[in-house]
Amino acid sequence: MPLGKISKKFSNWFLGPLLFAWLSWSIWRQVQRQPHLSSAWSSLRDTFSGPNVLYLVALLLLMLCNWGIEAVKWRMLVAPVQRISFLQSFKAVLSGVSFSISTPNRVGEYLGRMLYLPEGKRLKVIALTLVGSLAQVLVTLWVALAGLLALRGKLIDSGLIHPIAYQFGLFGLLLVCVILTLIYFNVSALEKWLESLLRKASWLQLVHALQEFGMQRLARLLLLSVVRYAVFVIQYLLAFRLFSVTVSLLPAVGVMSLVFLALAVIPSVVLLEVGIRGQVSLQLIGLFSANSLGILLTSVTIWLVNLVLPALAGSILILGIKIFKQRYEET
Repeated sequence: MPLGKISKKFSNWFLGPLLFAWLSWSIWRQVQRQPHLSSAWSSLRDTFSGPNVLYLVALLLLMLCNWGIEAVKWRMLVAPVQRISFLQSFKAVLSGVSFSISTPNRVGEYLGRMLYLPEGKRLKVIALTLVGSLAQVLVTLWVALAGLLALRGKLIDSGLIHPIAYQFGLFGLLLVCVILTLIYFNVSALEKWLESLLRKASWLQLVHALQEFGMQRLARLLLLSVVRYAVFVIQYLLAFRLFSVTVSLLPAVGVMSLVFLALAVIPSVVLLEVGIRGQVSLQLIGLFSANSLGILLTSVTIWLVNLVLPALAGSILILGIKIFKQRYEET
């Protein structure tokens, strides 16, 4: 057997357990460092013996729905390069979450996903992943713009933001929304422009798949991003009920749009994200509810359900990945 194949077989057996050990340790370390974790866990245990257990069950089901939608998106994104099943896509998404747990702004998420693609096709999906991220960012920005408009009086009257800063922020956000929307719906034109800049064939393959993204595919991708955003909001509304945070529907949706905006634009790792989420939530949701502990417990619980549990599942799935399997079996 050629030396290259032997080294690849060894790597497949060695790297999977090594990645699993590293990811598990990283997740455990970050969970242990979270503030209010013991309070959140105590409150969650109490729900198992009370009527609020239904809220917790709903949160878990919506977590599966959330990452299921993302799996549909990922499958749609990589279809021009590689056809994969929904189950393969779902596994890739969960493994991506496990990689994202300790990387800035979750950049490791797509590294974890690419491990499920054949070796020769992994680089070809880089540009496609950016399109998927842009779709979700667009939804976040446009809804946040509506949230800023709806909460204008409350934000300014509370002194949380100066009127001049509010105007600059509003028009700046509008400008960013318009520019990114134009880029998103002209991805194929962007691909032609990039091809004129990238002369090497090895570079052209990074953007070539973008020409497959017509208006219909982009619209479907954006619609899935809207549905996923709605799932996020519903999860928070249920968590508010779980921890007795009393906020009416429209203010809650408006406030959460600004929380999601902050999470999208503030550089962080998942370790710090729960703290950022908690502080931003306290500042904004605190305008409508005095239940500070409930707001913090909501943030920690959403973090545990949406990120830590999927990351643990993804780290286990890493054990079954044979990183170099596809290429040496095809040769």
